[in-house]
Amino acid sequence: MIVVVCPGQGSQTPGFLTPWLERDGARESLDVLSQAAGVDLLAAGTEWDADAIRDTKVAQPLIVAASILAWESLPLHENVGGVAGHSVGEIAALRAASVLTSDEAMRLVGVRGRAMADAAALEPTGMSAVIGGDEAAVIARLAELDLTPANYNGAGQIVAAGALPALAELSASPVPGTRVIPLQVAGAFHTRFMLPAVERLRDAADGIVPNDPDRLLWTNNDGSLIDSGERALDLLVGQVAHPVRWDLCMASFADHEVTGIIELTPAGTLTGLAKRALRGVPSVAVKTPDDLDAAAALLEGASA
Repeated sequence: MIVVVCPGQGSQTPGFLTPWLERDGARESLDVLSQAAGVDLLAAGTEWDADAIRDTKVAQPLIVAASILAWESLPLHENVGGVAGHSVGEIAALRAASVLTSDEAMRLVGVRGRAMADAAALEPTGMSAVIGGDEAAVIARLAELDLTPANYNGAGQIVAAGALPALAELSASPVPGTRVIPLQVAGAFHTRFMLPAVERLRDAADGIVPNDPDRLLWTNNDGSLIDSGERALDLLVGQVAHPVRWDLCMASFADHEVTGIIELTPAGTLTGLAKRALRGVPSVAVKTPDDLDAAAALLEGASA
């Protein structure tokens, strides 16, 4: 079974959408997605610099739009057995699983980005990746500093989130055997600091009537499979202030004998984690349209 995965915030880079504009209809598609999200995605993905596209209310719609564009361009996507998304990538995953339409996904991510940016502005907070070390020791150290393990990414990586002085102390006195890498994000996502954003997103979600997924769909909540569109949407809303359990998603991939992984644009982060956590499982990172042929070959082989 081939699984498609959709990346989260931080995967975007300046100009990454430029190669996609050579495809027929791409500009028109981005215009429609931009209107739904309330962000000029064409300019953001081709012209704006790193600081401009790091802004949460820009980054989130930009990433989801890119994943939707790649999904709609993916040959043989009817052969995809399941989908999952990391953090905001879950919105693109719900689109790929037909739980949401493209318009619903973009309207929702527009609200999500703005709400999380506003929540982040209430108090100076941030996030840092903790690489390596003993997981129990890392979790204990975060508890000492009143930090939250916001992302369990698997492959020996946990993302800590919370107050900036506590993150600075973690960097100054790391757990033995770990490296601490501050992340360029606006706040402590997937923690209690994002609770104000949850209610705004819930209000936006109340106007959506979701479909049940048309293929396997994993949730970041606990790595389980979700077969109800209403449940998937409810978990998506709560996910804003809940840790991302990507480690459990990958463990479930292994349990379901996943034979290949395709990461949608802007790709690279999740296939990198998979190469370390799911050794021997082939993967394709769809960074540009040139990578679609390799993704199609993986899907064609799975259907043979």
